[in-house]
Amino acid sequence: MLLKAAVMGIVEGLTEFLPISSTGHLILAGQLLGMNAHMSEATVKVFDIAIQTGAIFAVILVYWQRLSRTVTHLGSSRDARRFALNVLIGFLPAVVLGLLIGKMVKAHLFTPIIVASAFIVGGLIILWAERRPASAVRVHSVDDMTALDALKVGLVQCVAMIPGTSRSGSTIIGGMLMGLSRQTATDFSFFLGIPTLIGAGAYSLLKEREHLSMADAPMFIVGLVFSFLSAWLCVRWLLKYVATHDFVPFAWYRIGFGLLILVTSYTGVVNWTE
Repeated sequence: MLLKAAVMGIVEGLTEFLPISSTGHLILAGQLLGMNAHMSEATVKVFDIAIQTGAIFAVILVYWQRLSRTVTHLGSSRDARRFALNVLIGFLPAVVLGLLIGKMVKAHLFTPIIVASAFIVGGLIILWAERRPASAVRVHSVDDMTALDALKVGLVQCVAMIPGTSRSGSTIIGGMLMGLSRQTATDFSFFLGIPTLIGAGAYSLLKEREHLSMADAPMFIVGLVFSFLSAWLCVRWLLKYVATHDFVPFAWYRIGFGLLILVTSYTGVVNWTE
């Protein structure tokens, strides 16, 4: 079981910050590994959310200098305060909308057609975004973002509540369509993910704590560790990748994965309603 937890952690870490939806990949990996045969459905769901915390710790490590500098200069630097405020502004829409309709989304939108459609439509939007002219870019650094820019990205992040959409995909591609450079959109997506994913993980653990026991601790620890390690490698790679490449390969990957969802759902190989 610890080996399966490690595999799930690796899948989470590799897919959380790429524009390809970690949720869809965790469902597929969980089904293929038979996670439900060893844990209750509620525990599996908490595990999937909890290991996101390991991935976000990797982002904190990669951006540690920027984050620590922001915290230590909040009282003396206007730029530090503006950056922190922008992250807060971008974070709030997901909190509000998640509390309002989170249960409804989980109850009604986890269907194969919706998940597959989100993958395919997301891929097509990436192809569209990457065809925009260079003149459409107006923001070249997170320090140049306005509060309105942050709010727009935060609102777009809410689209990721639709299963298969991808939180990072929504924020990165949404930011690009709103005039952010590819690098700026990627950076802000990572920063925005810190409070969003930590908050989601803490809320899930608190809400579902009755389904957990100390016997689950080794599995959760292994998942968190491997999620952290794989995410650390992935984030470092992605930051180098976006400097010289576009997201077109991820678009075609999403389209192919969406078709895979339809095939595996039709044949009954994977239960995509989880």
